[in-house]
Amino acid sequence: MTNLEIWVQALLLFCGVLFNSAGAFIGINIGTGVSNLPSATDIVAILRAQKLTHVRLFYADSHMLKALSNTGIEVMVSVTNEEVLGLGESPSAAAAWINKNVAAYVPSTNITAISVGSEVLTSIPNAAPILVPAMNSLYKALVASNLNHVVKVSTPHSMDIIPRAFPPSTATFNTTWNSTIFQLLQFLKNTNSFYMLNAYPYYEYVKSSGIFPLDYALLKPISPVKQIVDPNTLFHYDNMLDALVDATYYSIAALNFSRIPIVVTETGWPWFGGANEPDATTQNAEAYNNNLIRRVSNDSGPPSQQAIPINAYIYELFNEDQRPGPVSEKNWGVLFTNGYNCL
Repeated sequence: MTNLEIWVQALLLFCGVLFNSAGAFIGINIGTGVSNLPSATDIVAILRAQKLTHVRLFYADSHMLKALSNTGIEVMVSVTNEEVLGLGESPSAAAAWINKNVAAYVPSTNITAISVGSEVLTSIPNAAPILVPAMNSLYKALVASNLNHVVKVSTPHSMDIIPRAFPPSTATFNTTWNSTIFQLLQFLKNTNSFYMLNAYPYYEYVKSSGIFPLDYALLKPISPVKQIVDPNTLFHYDNMLDALVDATYYSIAALNFSRIPIVVTETGWPWFGGANEPDATTQNAEAYNNNLIRRVSNDSGPPSQQAIPINAYIYELFNEDQRPGPVSEKNWGVLFTNGYNCL
């Protein structure tokens, strides 16, 4: 067994203990750009063996939704970006989507959230005007099915919609999308939902070209004298994830909204990269994910919102070797598809 496989098993066993706690949780993303993807039944067997209690699916996979029935695992199901474009403001299309992908499985499958698209504002900016209307249509369909108190609706955003994330206290959303984001925050407030954030200290560290220490990005404990201090609030940030989450809270507050919790829908660290990606290593991935688990287990929020715990979904369960882009894009998984033979 390789060192990585040993780490994977230790990590998932640690996760299994944490996921049973009553406080904040660590979830796992399950992508499908995988050669030789295990069957839905086998994937769910892995989840159950490790006592994983929260998963996020990147689309409404009927096989996975059926396999997850009667497991109690909380499921976040996704509307793809292509589907967002098709839904628009169509109540009938939204009702059909909810009936097919949610109502048909609840309550046997414990669907608790719908992520509408993925980073829509930065990946398909022309769809910005229809994003919130699509969310509204889906929510109204949930109301019609009497599921709106069970299933939350939101949409994941990357940190790219916040041009300057440091210092966190001065962070604001890109004004290009102020109208859409205001409508989104109003929707989240009205429906008692949460803001979905894809936060990757790996990318922020690489972009910073050495401004931030690697240990800070890896969420490693650092001494107070090395912590990053916000000059306006004097809050000390001992890891980059807290700073990114707080920058988002401050951006939300800048539009006069409060009490909208943030859930980190994607975070992680690649364990292998190309020649020009020296920080994508097994050692760094191990450190980040283990430190993430420890951070979440504190059951507390970032400095400005300590009473709101950070819940986070690790990206991701398997390597998606079919993804385009640099080598690191294919190597975020914490499990090899053929590396869990003990089941």
